[in-house]
Amino acid sequence: MDPIKYRDFLPEQTPRGGLFGGVDLAGFDSCVLAMNRWLQEHPVDVLRVETVTLPNIFSQQEEGPGDTELHAGAHTVWYQFVRLWYTAAQG
Repeated sequence: MDPIKYRDFLPEQTPRGGLFGGVDLAGFDSCVLAMNRWLQEHPVDVLRVETVTLPNIFSQQEEGPGDTELHAGAHTVWYQFVRLWYTAAQG
């Protein structure tokens, strides 16, 4: 059996610019669209598709959705994204 792998499809960040800066995040549908595009280019066997919600994945102190320890404090922002579990395509 081929190893099980996963790939996360996070909302895209767009810099706001201006005096206060910050970023705007694309909607959840953009995560699904990105997954579908990736699947068209990569023939894999899909095991499961999940909606994942984690805090502070874009924080500089965190390592993103692959981080096994995410901190939630006084100012916590939760992010929703798509996680795809798959193996290499058979046949």
